[in-house]
Formats: sequence, structure tokens, C-alpha cells
Amino acid sequence: MNKPVINPFIPIFIGVISVSLSAILVKLANADSGVIAFYRMLFSVLLMSPIFLLKYTQEIKLLTKRDWVFSGIAGVFLAFHFILWFESLHYTSVASSTVLVTMQPLFAFIGTYFFFGEKISIKTIIAAAVAIAGSVLISWGDFRVSGTALYGDILALIACALITGYLLFGQDVRQRLSLITYTMVVYTSSTICLFFYVLFKGESFGPYPAIDWMWFVLLAIVPNLLGHTLFNWSLKFVSTNVISIAILFEPIGAAILAFFVFSEHIILSQVIGGSVIIVGIMLFVVDLDKIKNFFRKNA
Repeated sequence: MNKPVINPFIPIFIGVISVSLSAILVKLANADSGVIAFYRMLFSVLLMSPIFLLKYTQEIKLLTKRDWVFSGIAGVFLAFHFILWFESLHYTSVASSTVLVTMQPLFAFIGTYFFFGEKISIKTIIAAAVAIAGSVLISWGDFRVSGTALYGDILALIACALITGYLLFGQDVRQRLSLITYTMVVYTSSTICLFFYVLFKGESFGPYPAIDWMWFVLLAIVPNLLGHTLFNWSLKFVSTNVISIAILFEPIGAAILAFFVFSEHIILSQVIGGSVIIVGIMLFVVDLDKIKNFFRKNA
């Protein structure tokens, strides 16, 4: 891998903090979930437009009919991921919702098995079982706290499945397009989908207080363009597994921020369940053979 100008773990750390702010900013905004998602995507598209128009418009010609269809589906999946995840934050805690949404790697192995025929190993099955056990612990604890919290957990899990679908449909297209062009196409289709969703639901596009417009713009800049862009930059210098493990700390950052911003207290079942889920996903993304060989060499 190329040698970076700065240590890649610095932008990775900033990226994790950035995406951790997503749930906080959503809860601070005083608008319906569809509206928040719409403005998050709209401002992301507007902010990316100057770069795209100056350097990447020619790549649009490379898109085939299949690319347009897959990109459109990816955008719809992304739109409804945001709608359901933002909605879940009205019913359950930031900690529970964010932990369940970051179970994405486990949904991914199911998707890659059916879409690309990738084999499922014993390690993967064990990792899935561990993570599912953790989600049951969180959901059981939330059910005991309130039935509405359990409903929020279910919405977060569906949102997690949708973001996996978004990644699977985009995987093929991304091989032929630059990050900017692919992101621009998907974000635009997602924005259009959200526009009609808000229109259909009869939710209000405005007016909103100035503070809400600030939250909308920050959602576009911080978790969308700053957080995920830094992760994508870091992929040039570190393994995807490093990024995957780093994202597992998003729920921790979100829970800490929620404690200070909203005074949300974390119950024992959330701590245990979240820890179990993180262990399960780490089992999935970490190469155990490499770890064994490392200890053998350094024994």
C-alpha cells in the first residue's frame, strides 16, 4: 500500500467521531424522519455538485442501463434506511439503535452468499450467532423498559438490512466509476425518492427554524461527507477490516454523546448486548489465522 502523508488512523478516528454524531443530530432536528433524511441527502448533493461538475461529468457516459437501474435501487434502499433508522430514534435509545444498525457486516455475508455465491464458513456462522444473541439481549432489555423501545429496535434492524442492500447493489457499479460519480448518482436518486416520500406522506418541507436548517446541513457535512469520505480515503492505506472494526466503535461514541446531550442512561442489557454484538462482528471481520500466526512468530 502507498505511504500516506499522515497516519491513516488519525482520519479514521475523526471519521468514527463524525458518524457517531449522526444519531445525535437527527434527534436534535425538529422535523419528521423523511424530511430530515431528504435534506441530509439534498445538501450532500448540493455540496458535491461543484466538484462533480468540474471534474467528473464525463464519467456519466460510462453508465450502462444496468448501472442506472442498480444505482437507482441503491439510492432507494439508502433513502429508506435513513427513514427507518431516524424513525427508530423516536422509540428507542441512541445506544440501542446505533448498535443494531452497525450489525451491517452480518447482513452483508447473507447478501454476498445469495448474490455472489460466496461461501459461508463456520467462523461466520458462529459470529452471526454471537451477534444475534447480543441483539436479543438489547431487545429483551428494551422490551422490559417499554414495548415502544422494542419497536424502535426492529426498525433499526430493518434499516441495517436496507443499508446492506444499498451496498450490495452498488458493489458492481462502483468497480467502474470513481467515488465521486457513483456517490453523486446514488445520492441524487436517494434525494428524488425522499422528495416523493415526503410529498406522499404530507410532511412539511418547511418553514423550519434556523437551528433546524443548521442540523440538516451538519448532517450532510459531518456524517455523510466528512465521516464516510475519510473512511474511503483511508482505504487506500489500510485494510477494509480496519475500517470495519473502527466503525464498531460508532455506538460507543453515540452512546457517550447521547448521555451528555440528552441525559440518556445506558442500562445493563444494552452494555452486555452491545458488547456481545461487537465481539460477534469482530469475529466475522478479523482473520483469526493471521492472529494465530502473529502470536506464533512473536512467542
